[in-house]
Amino acid sequence: VQLQASGGGLVQAGGSLRISCAASGRTFTSYTMGWFRQAPGKEREFVAAITWTWNVGTAYYADSVKGRFTFARDNAKNTVNLQMNSLKPEDTAVYYCAVARGTNFARESGEYNYWGQGTQVTVSS
Repeated sequence: VQLQASGGGLVQAGGSLRISCAASGRTFTSYTMGWFRQAPGKEREFVAAITWTWNVGTAYYADSVKGRFTFARDNAKNTVNLQMNSLKPEDTAVYYCAVARGTNFARESGEYNYWGQGTQVTVSS
């Protein structure tokens, strides 16, 4: 099982980026998927999660990104995308995608058992 994150980069404050995560090796159609981030010297923190129930995806967000980030999943491609708008310097971090152990909303890293390698997002002021 592999999770490949892509799309990170350098952007000015107020700009946008979209990061993606492609899963291979198995399908995760019904499992919750999430994004976490880790800034230098800080602990990994929850960013967003998306569940999939009755063919409907429901996204959940950390308060710090609510209204700016949009999490979507494309089950046909086994891919999830995080659209990040109105980026702030404090959004600078390595972003990790992950697959949860179950199908309910999960915001703790211990609830996830598959992780991607991370993609760097840097927001300059």
